[in-house]
Amino acid sequence: MPLPTLHQPDTAEEEVSSDLRRCRRRAGSHASRESLGSLMARMSRGWHTRARAVHKEKGGGTGWQLKGSTGCSHQLAQSESPGHWRQGEPPLENGFLPYLGCALKFGANPLEFLKEKQKKHGHIFTCHVAGKYIHFLTDPFSYHALMRQGKHLDWKKFHFATSAKAFGHGSIDPAEGNTTENFHQTFIRTLQGNALDALIEAMMENLQYVMLQSKAPKLQSNTWVTEGLYTFCCQVMFESGFLTLFGKELNSNSDKNLSSKQETERAHILNALENFKEFDKIFPALVAGLPIHLFKSAHSARERLGEALLHKNLLKRDNLSELVTLRMFLNDTLSTFDDMEKAKTHVAVLWASQANTIPATFWTLFYLLKNPEAMKAAAKEVQSVLESAEESISLNGKHISLNRKQLDNMPILDSIIKEAMRLSSASMTFRVAKEDFTLHLEDDFYNIRKDDIVALYPQLLHFDPEIYADPLTFKYDRFLNEKGEEKTDFYRNGRKLKYYYMPFGTGIAKCPGRLFAVHEIKQFLALIFSYFEIELVDSNVKCPSLDQSRAGLGILQPSNDVDFRYRLKRL
Repeated sequence: MPLPTLHQPDTAEEEVSSDLRRCRRRAGSHASRESLGSLMARMSRGWHTRARAVHKEKGGGTGWQLKGSTGCSHQLAQSESPGHWRQGEPPLENGFLPYLGCALKFGANPLEFLKEKQKKHGHIFTCHVAGKYIHFLTDPFSYHALMRQGKHLDWKKFHFATSAKAFGHGSIDPAEGNTTENFHQTFIRTLQGNALDALIEAMMENLQYVMLQSKAPKLQSNTWVTEGLYTFCCQVMFESGFLTLFGKELNSNSDKNLSSKQETERAHILNALENFKEFDKIFPALVAGLPIHLFKSAHSARERLGEALLHKNLLKRDNLSELVTLRMFLNDTLSTFDDMEKAKTHVAVLWASQANTIPATFWTLFYLLKNPEAMKAAAKEVQSVLESAEESISLNGKHISLNRKQLDNMPILDSIIKEAMRLSSASMTFRVAKEDFTLHLEDDFYNIRKDDIVALYPQLLHFDPEIYADPLTFKYDRFLNEKGEEKTDFYRNGRKLKYYYMPFGTGIAKCPGRLFAVHEIKQFLALIFSYFEIELVDSNVKCPSLDQSRAGLGILQPSNDVDFRYRLKRL
């Protein structure tokens, strides 16, 4: 029976490519908040129908699936399912869709999907997702079993492949021969230890410049300024973070036309922000394997970001962070990347520094605005630390200075940030099997095959009522003990947990920039409390839902913005 199309392709690959081209046209006109799930659902329906038809024409039976990794290189191959499962392996959820497997159900609501499978199968099970077999480990008491399997599991392979796919540079895996740089060590060296002190100092200055000088035109006459809270957090954190990592235009502080120079530079950074947002919208699709050329505007945005971060342009800037300076040196001395590929490794750094920090800042401030008791406790703590540091608040040009030690002495803010991130984090920890091996858990063991993925989904942990009473409710002091200090004792079934809070991952792959991210948010809040009066436009506004299209990538964005207003305090 002929396929119901005007053009009969010669191959399944040509058919899929045709779908991808149609998807590209649709992607350009769709709303920016469309989820990856709905996009892939439309594509998969066509693939599924044609896969069955092509197989029937060839005289086959059932059990065909679309197999492939990224781009248009999908081809029909005979599925191993349901025969994929072997004795001694975790129970398998294969899904009904060719190639995609459980991807659409997982993408629609990962937490509910995994809870349902956990209830059905127990603490470990396998899901066929977009051509991959992922073993989900859900018992927090078995997490350590994953961490100690360094001999058999590779944490870098997935991250290396994802970075190259999303940002467009060559492979950063030293085994591939493009570079010998150890990226993880570079980040640890430049984002922790003594290097963190310099970042904190620069961020404190830049936050105050952005809040008080960049926004000065809006802040005149002590009138209220109304703005979207996410929009505000996004602009302030991006502009401040960009200046902190990538510096300022060379000699701009000594230029005679300082104000004009600053306005020009600010326009360039805000333009970079627009490009960042355009690219970030389709980031989940890139991680899922869709080629960026499907998304013309996002592709152009990524290229413009790369242009801005070319080494020749970065050399025109002053006060580059140690991270960027070292990365430039290592790119030039240890890699074979061309100029644009080098720049795209910096785009990766920019994205990593902003994509989770911005929504984490939003959620923290939103929950504070919705909880007067928490706001009062946080503001009091900040005021106490400022007084102890003998820092006075004024609008005469003298900036507040808080060092790392002083910021570390804010347990209430620590607890508030942790609680906001617990409620909004949907990160995923991946390990790829380097070889066939047996995974030993507390009470059982399972066979894992080479190239399969073993994953943790910490949101299951964060929303577990046995660990966190009333888990969907924001409690600002949840991470404080009776002495008002950091609480580290959390239990499940009467047993103390080693792993109870994991928005930054765990083990050797734990986010190297986590300390800077938390300090950034503390600085932001300390300055908001010091300089501004703030309130929600509607004090009864409902908490926005989480944008599930970004599940697995870290802190989820809100599905909609929330209006708030602010004005300078009368100091």
